[in-house]
Amino acid sequence: MTISPFAAAVTVIFIAVSIVNSLIVPFTHAIGSGATLAVSYASGTVCGVIANQPTQSIVCYRRGQTISLDPNVSFSSIAGGRTVLCGLRSGGYSLLCWDNLLSENSNFVSKRVYFNNTVVLENLAVGDDQICATVVDTGALECWRGSDMFGLPSGSERFVSISSGSAFACGILKDSFRVRCWGNNSIANQIENGFGNMSMTSITAGGSHVCGLNITGYLVCQGNNYSGQLNAPLGSAMEYSGLSLGANHSCAIRQNGSAICWGGGGQFSANQTVSFELLVSGLNFTCGLTTSSFSVLCWGPGWSNGSDSDSRFDLSLPEILPGPCVQSSCGNCSIYPLSQSLCSGSGNICKRCGGPQISPSPPPSLPLPPSPPVSQPSSPSRPLRRGLLAFAIVGSVGVVAGICTIVYCLWTGVCFGNKKIHNSVQPQITRGSSNGGVTTSNNSPLSRSSTIRRQGSRIMRRQRSGTSSKHADRAEEFSFSELAVATNNFSLENKIGGGSFGVVYKGKLSDGREVAIKRGEIAHLTKKFQEKESAFDSELAFLSRLHHKHLVRLVGYCEEKEERLLVYEFMKNGALYDHLHDKNNVEKSSSVLNFWKMRIKIALDAARGIEYLHNYAVPPIIHRDIKSSNILIDTNWTAKVSDFGLSLMGPETERDYRPMKAAGTVGYIDPEYYGLNVLTAKSDVYGLGVVLLELLTGKRAIFKNGENGGTPISVVDFAVPAIMAGELVKVLDQRVGPPELNEAEAVELVAYTAMHCVNLEGKERPTMTDIVANLERALALCDDSHGSISSGTISIISE
Repeated sequence: MTISPFAAAVTVIFIAVSIVNSLIVPFTHAIGSGATLAVSYASGTVCGVIANQPTQSIVCYRRGQTISLDPNVSFSSIAGGRTVLCGLRSGGYSLLCWDNLLSENSNFVSKRVYFNNTVVLENLAVGDDQICATVVDTGALECWRGSDMFGLPSGSERFVSISSGSAFACGILKDSFRVRCWGNNSIANQIENGFGNMSMTSITAGGSHVCGLNITGYLVCQGNNYSGQLNAPLGSAMEYSGLSLGANHSCAIRQNGSAICWGGGGQFSANQTVSFELLVSGLNFTCGLTTSSFSVLCWGPGWSNGSDSDSRFDLSLPEILPGPCVQSSCGNCSIYPLSQSLCSGSGNICKRCGGPQISPSPPPSLPLPPSPPVSQPSSPSRPLRRGLLAFAIVGSVGVVAGICTIVYCLWTGVCFGNKKIHNSVQPQITRGSSNGGVTTSNNSPLSRSSTIRRQGSRIMRRQRSGTSSKHADRAEEFSFSELAVATNNFSLENKIGGGSFGVVYKGKLSDGREVAIKRGEIAHLTKKFQEKESAFDSELAFLSRLHHKHLVRLVGYCEEKEERLLVYEFMKNGALYDHLHDKNNVEKSSSVLNFWKMRIKIALDAARGIEYLHNYAVPPIIHRDIKSSNILIDTNWTAKVSDFGLSLMGPETERDYRPMKAAGTVGYIDPEYYGLNVLTAKSDVYGLGVVLLELLTGKRAIFKNGENGGTPISVVDFAVPAIMAGELVKVLDQRVGPPELNEAEAVELVAYTAMHCVNLEGKERPTMTDIVANLERALALCDDSHGSISSGTISIISE
């Protein structure tokens, strides 16, 4: 049997990714996440798994009474919901639950929910009513009770860990480490969209929010923030662990073992003198397992009645295990001290090692005006040093992925096509190679001081595989007659714009779907037909394997004789360019965009789409034509990147790629690419920088400066000198109005980000990950009444 080189490379990558997956040991303690301490929050029942006993049974505290549950049964983890407590038996083969704990007459009799000796479970998570767990090794999701109301994920999705909140649940996907949420559509979608493509090592759910640690060890929170539950205090990498979330407050364990809480109206301040092993929360209280005596202390309004938020109530329970007793090896995690005693000789407790902490560096931010000092990361801890092994393996994955890319190119030959496609929306530049070619203008953007520096990128690239076939299984094939009917025979009334290889029409399919149909220009000249064919193939090849909420979705295609058509989702609110610059459109329909928060949101949406192309597509993709007319807006005012007719597959972001000819649009094309014929992902960064300046100033990329016309000037030359001089207010779009106090810093941050994006030298521009991080901070600042945000904590309230 012969194995292709591409298949062999994919196999190697699969093995490497499996190794990385095996390093992640989830430890999440939430309203309904499995641990050795749990709360049934409506009943005020706090339970734990007993230590120092041959049988690790469950003991509970409820209304002053101590109650033993099934004293002859050992449990590895427990989790509580509204009025229910569930326990996963040691070995993971059986799941037992105790119902109706709110009732005074509860007899604490267990009910068996699951039993299977061959398919064992882990990651127990209980929400209000829903009970879920994952299958060991595969990560498949299993749910019981109330799951029919939750809209569970597809059966093909696999999870590293899961956590349940009130009426929703979230998990970390095994293949991409992205957050996936389900349940209450409103909050689940808000949280999932907030995390976007961020890679997470752990997450914890609360009443209507989720917090977790990203792959660099920084705390990230998403969801509702009506009580400040997302406003985590300043912290460095690996500062927090043992997260625990309630209805409107959040708590965590700091590196020194002390607990810290935020939100909840300031009623959860924590005594800094006590060290904790783990935390768990009810709706309005938090309980912690102490390091010194393995006793349980609780605090918050649910225990102090608001009289003293600093007071702690000792539940007088027996010693509770700080983690499950396991028979297997702890792998890369060390064994907890006193394990033999705590487990009474029947296994070991593995210390939390939290997953692959790839880098001890803090998230970067671009240079800003003078601001209060930010604390720097402390020295790497022992778990962090152990994370270096994960770093080596992830690095190996990157090397193998690079080899796979080369093999892919050789196998398919796609990397040898030298394509240059004209775009009909705005005038384009086409310049020959270094030997000569046609030029349009020698005017270059204003030279800027090279002394302004930005901090290094925090990017840790995680690539996700996708089909590279031309006709992906998600793209429908349409007949030409179907599309002609849908567009009223491509009438002028249905024409809504143009793209990289033709005219775009609005259409309505026979099943009622509204779509945008791009029809290639009919040309009999061989060269024109080849260019049209190349652009068609390019868009179809890219979009059929790219699926992201900030990339325009491909619905289908049509190939009949010389006809080439692509069918996209219809973007009701059109192009960003029209909202900013079309005289007939600006006043009557762009009031939604005349708010700084909305403009920053649009910028963030587009940046996330481009970041996906650069960092998650395999091979990476360089768009080559980022501009405001290629950023489209849907019904919900979500921005998406479109038009991949000029896009090229490229190598890693920081390496040069040299096509035969430069192509792009006047005003947006990277001067380094145009002048030196050197293309990198930083060329897209330049184009996005111009778009950011358009959003700030309301000016076109190239415009005539003056009331009655004048000399054409680029928005870069117009805005950057003012930004550098600290006179940003002079160039801001007057239609939006002066930024309010809590918006001023956000707008300034966007301006400084844009200024660095349009730096003449590509190496001095930020990466897309840098840009996304800064725009996330800017959006958060719009909702921050204090006008500042920790550079070590990212908290976004998604719209």
